[in-house]
Amino acid sequence: MNDKINIIESTAVLVPVDNIDTDQIIPARFLKTTGREGFGEKLFYDWRFGPDGAPVEDNPLAGQKGVILVAGNNFGCGSSREHAAWALHDAGYRAVVSSSFADIFRNNALNNFLLPVKVTEDYLSSITAVLKKAPDTVIRIDLGAQTISVPGAGEASFGINGYKKECLMKGYSDIDYLLADKESIIKYENSHA
Repeated sequence: MNDKINIIESTAVLVPVDNIDTDQIIPARFLKTTGREGFGEKLFYDWRFGPDGAPVEDNPLAGQKGVILVAGNNFGCGSSREHAAWALHDAGYRAVVSSSFADIFRNNALNNFLLPVKVTEDYLSSITAVLKKAPDTVIRIDLGAQTISVPGAGEASFGINGYKKECLMKGYSDIDYLLADKESIIKYENSHA
């Protein structure tokens, strides 16, 4: 079982950059392991640290806190590395808000208990404007109702695959989902033996 996602309430980390690709999220040189742990430390590494390893003071993530990342359009484009979802989750993020996601990234995120919340470009612009003025604004994402609420920007709905929604809300991986219905599966198999 994994962390269940039902309602997420948090301040947000605002990175209003379009076309954030998986190499920006987790640079390829850090992909030498197959374990999922430790990738959070390397998240957006080249934005946070210079070539000499010293912290970059004016990086877009400096001083921001929260479990929700609000990004620009076309988030997670580029290569299909699942490590991007691992890095975001390992760094503590539970949701990413954007006006569009690369398909492979969206699927990798859902499989790794990271909720991709797709909103309209207009609503994303409203959220961005609110967060620029008031970075401590608390965003509420209600997976059950499939809504996102931001004071000053209003509320919007978002879509999600019904199966993945159920898995996230129950904390199920694909295997957990099957095992939860183990008795019915056994009963069916026995009736057709």
